[in-house]
Amino acid sequence: MISARITPSEHLDENVVTVMDEIGISLDEQFPKPLADDVVQAADVVITMSCGDTCPIYPGKRYEDWTISDPAALDLEGIRSVRDALRTRVMELADGLVTLP
Repeated sequence: MISARITPSEHLDENVVTVMDEIGISLDEQFPKPLADDVVQAADVVITMSCGDTCPIYPGKRYEDWTISDPAALDLEGIRSVRDALRTRVMELADGLVTLP
């Protein structure tokens, strides 16, 4: 899984780092990354979050747009809600991608 933005911020939000650490996910080695065309081209599924026409679109790719609140505008409890909602969506997506032999 790769996370990126069309226009990444300069640093990770400290509150996001805190709530991810609460569930055992360390973001210590992570940093904001720009979205590169080659990453999108290599992806099986591309999740967008309300980027509209700014996101690169390639034929044959599966796209899903997930509407979420911007964590930068939320307190810790709000960010926890976003984290938990995203976790549920990611798990559902992963379950749908699993294929049996």
